[in-house]
Amino acid sequence: MHRSGITASASAVRRHAAGQWLRQHTDRRRTSGARHREAAEIAASMVRKPYRYGGNTPQGFDCSGLVYFSFKRAGMDVPRSTGTQRGKSRKVSVSGLARGDLLFFNQDGKYSSHVGIYLGDKRFVHAPSSGKRVRVDSLTDTFWQKHLVDTRRF
Repeated sequence: MHRSGITASASAVRRHAAGQWLRQHTDRRRTSGARHREAAEIAASMVRKPYRYGGNTPQGFDCSGLVYFSFKRAGMDVPRSTGTQRGKSRKVSVSGLARGDLLFFNQDGKYSSHVGIYLGDKRFVHAPSSGKRVRVDSLTDTFWQKHLVDTRRF
């Protein structure tokens, strides 16, 4: 009897641990999606902030600085540079894009030299280039269609 009591107790502990793991895993996935959406909202709130090479604050952003700032404010630790952001994220299909995903573009003949954050409805926010301001553009624009090279997610 003592032995079966231990077995029942161990079995209950395993079921409890499995249920706890499942809840944590589900919560982590839900939290991650919420953080991606929050990062997109933060980035969108930076529209009209100035472009500044090397910038990652509301006083001025470059493209990867906007991504870094937005995700950091949403509670996610992401790399600072465009190349590392691309390398540390995973590929997603264009048809599977979700709010907060990253869009990488070729500019000036450089592969994946520009990054933006997908907002949904084929729109994205980015810090375009020197002399300009953070803005929202559309993936339906011929220029952006031509230069889009990768879609990824943290």
